[in-house]
Amino acid sequence: MHDTFSRRNLFRRSGAGFGSVGLMSALASHQVLAGDASVSGGLHHRARAKRVIFLFMNGAPSHVDTFDPKPLLAKHAGQSPNDHSVDKKNRAGGYMPSPFKFSAHGESGVVMSELFPKLADHADDLCVVRSMHTDVPNHEPGLLLMQSGHQQPTRPSMGSWLSYGLGSENANLPSFVALSPGLPVVGPQLWSNAFLPGQHQGIEIDTNHSDIEKLIHNIRHPHLSRSDQRQQLDLLQQFNRIHRQQRPGEAALETHIRSMELAFEMQREASEAFDLQRETQQTRQAYGDSEFGRSCLLGRRLLERGVRVVQVFYVKKNSKQPWDTHRNNNSGHKTLCADADRVTAALLSDLKRRGMLDDTLVIWGGEFGRTPYAQIDKDKDPKKAGRDHHHTGFSMWLAGGGVRGGYTHGATDDFGMHAVEKRVHVHDLHATVLHLMGIDHTRLTYRYSGRDFRLTDVHGRVVDDWFA
Repeated sequence: MHDTFSRRNLFRRSGAGFGSVGLMSALASHQVLAGDASVSGGLHHRARAKRVIFLFMNGAPSHVDTFDPKPLLAKHAGQSPNDHSVDKKNRAGGYMPSPFKFSAHGESGVVMSELFPKLADHADDLCVVRSMHTDVPNHEPGLLLMQSGHQQPTRPSMGSWLSYGLGSENANLPSFVALSPGLPVVGPQLWSNAFLPGQHQGIEIDTNHSDIEKLIHNIRHPHLSRSDQRQQLDLLQQFNRIHRQQRPGEAALETHIRSMELAFEMQREASEAFDLQRETQQTRQAYGDSEFGRSCLLGRRLLERGVRVVQVFYVKKNSKQPWDTHRNNNSGHKTLCADADRVTAALLSDLKRRGMLDDTLVIWGGEFGRTPYAQIDKDKDPKKAGRDHHHTGFSMWLAGGGVRGGYTHGATDDFGMHAVEKRVHVHDLHATVLHLMGIDHTRLTYRYSGRDFRLTDVHGRVVDDWFA
């Protein structure tokens, strides 16, 4: 007992820092912690995508101001929705037309708002889904459902499921990373492994900073050189060998010992991977220096180095859900879309230039949409009108990773109230993402508490129309 304690303390005090993340990834690759039925090493079918980056717009963008034009709103502006699903107190503002112009772009004629002039250049790469719907119009359960397929904070996130099923292509980096400048609403549960083995937990990085020393705490030992740390690890490994000799035939112990070496090596790899200064000035300028820009550039670097899943949360330092435009919807979307447009277009261009877009799945969207009718505050100033939460019809888009570009899927009704054509539930989105990554969503299961769990629970269908 004392021997084990002293070995652990020596390792902890040796200053491995962020290398402990590498330990978890290494254990995953050596199947130490798994004991599960992951599909690593044998996909269920041919994968169209190797990696995924989910650009998550916290707070929920308005579909009728971005990707789903509804000209009939102008004809009926101010009229109360004749829809029993709308609470009477929320009808006061009446239908609110979008002030933004929509037009077709690219050879495919994909229609989007003038708020996305740079993204419009990538119209032929986008699969725009106008018929999304979810179960609830509240942020916390909506966020959880979009990330984990369940409204309660008890299930693994999609990134953790993909990590569990596929592992990482780089043993010195985690397979799942969440990038966010501060915690979004709900927080760490959005990248939680829940009951899956611990190595599938998403590693959260605060992208308020660009300095490598601030991005990753303890990436370098405050006093010891790398050679001194090397000596410490060598001493630790001597203790490990003595410990192993007393316990012959324990393969897991041998793997733990090897994995400590990999954790140490991760310090060097992480220092390089997270250093945005290694990018050219032209590339950094293309992404910009916003929180979202830094996150997406870092996300591309991680994908490039074998990280399987990157989740980018659009969060501001002073706002956990900036897209939640209950007031000043129009001016708010002008500001938010300007940033999102620039950065997202830069990411798509960058991936394409590096030959990565074909096997990198990009997803863009929020937890739901926003109402086609106005939300007026107590001052009743129409110039400050917002839009409320809306879950029965909204838009998202996908690109790359075997997705059919230049395609618009499904439709909402004439007012943008409800998805009515080729409806897609969040479970269907998850099933399709897994399929694109080579996984049958009905077969990726984990037995816990006496039953088999999966990301899509007992739901979900693959949307074949999205495939190139």
